Amino acid sequence: MSLLTIGTMAFDDIQTPFGHAEKVIGGACTYISWASSYFTDKIYISSIVGGDFPVEEIEALEKRGADLSGVEVKSNGKTFFWAGKYHENMNQRDTLVTDLNVLDDFNPILPEDYKSCKYVMLGNLTPAIQMQVLNQLDGSQKLIAMDTMNFWMDIAMDELKEVIKKVDLLSINDEEARQLSGEYSLLKAAEVIHSMGPKYLIIKKGEHGAMLFNDGEIFYAPALPLALVKDPTGAGDTFAGGLMGYLAMTNDVSFDSLKRAVIYGSAMASFCVEEFSLLRLKNLTKPEIKERVHSFKRLTNFELD
Repeated sequence: MSLLTIGTMAFDDIQTPFGHAEKVIGGACTYISWASSYFTDKIYISSIVGGDFPVEEIEALEKRGADLSGVEVKSNGKTFFWAGKYHENMNQRDTLVTDLNVLDDFNPILPEDYKSCKYVMLGNLTPAIQMQVLNQLDGSQKLIAMDTMNFWMDIAMDELKEVIKKVDLLSINDEEARQLSGEYSLLKAAEVIHSMGPKYLIIKKGEHGAMLFNDGEIFYAPALPLALVKDPTGAGDTFAGGLMGYLAMTNDVSFDSLKRAVIYGSAMASFCVEEFSLLRLKNLTKPEIKERVHSFKRLTNFELD
């Protein structure tokens, strides 16, 4: 099934204790698309880039099955740029530079064939842009998911809640879940957020895994212990790409399917952090993904007497 993703395509400058990657490719759309491309070849991208965005990166995505006719190229503009530095524990980072550039003028107009995509992933953008995309869909979607962040909760909470009403799945981290709900307990937070509209809720806990909630049911997926984490940038978007790509591949939105999708998303994210930027995601094989998923299964698989 088809997957539509809306978000950023960007340049990143990343500093971690393991090195410095200067002006590498980043952005939510980019990570989501590469991760999902291992599961479906019907990917539709809506984004905006400047004339400085490498043509070879666009061609590489097209070879993975992505349709980029919904990507606006402003030849005289510069692509969105973000620079950040991670602390020693890799759980915290400082944003050094954020240059919106052409993203400041992003006005997504979906091509006609984008409007009927059955699976939709709204990347972390302003609630106004997310709503603009939702208003262009034809209503035939099987599952619409979204990501957001604390910043939008601080400055546009009312608009954000209007978007949340219209989606099937919300994916946020634990800090964001507490801010959105006003509850410290994640169980209570999930109840409050469900009442806002989404049938499914995923609360990401970084190195401590992720929790999936649905109508009183809870599934916990652990994070895979890794010997080396070089760059956490894009891990959340890669998780979303793996999750949505798996759902588009299976065309099954049951709770059991969502549980498997969370594991596949977690597996893809575990690859992402092993190298800077997209280096690991661009060079995966199906057997590697299968083995990584089985590694997650072995973490929690046990027999009861």
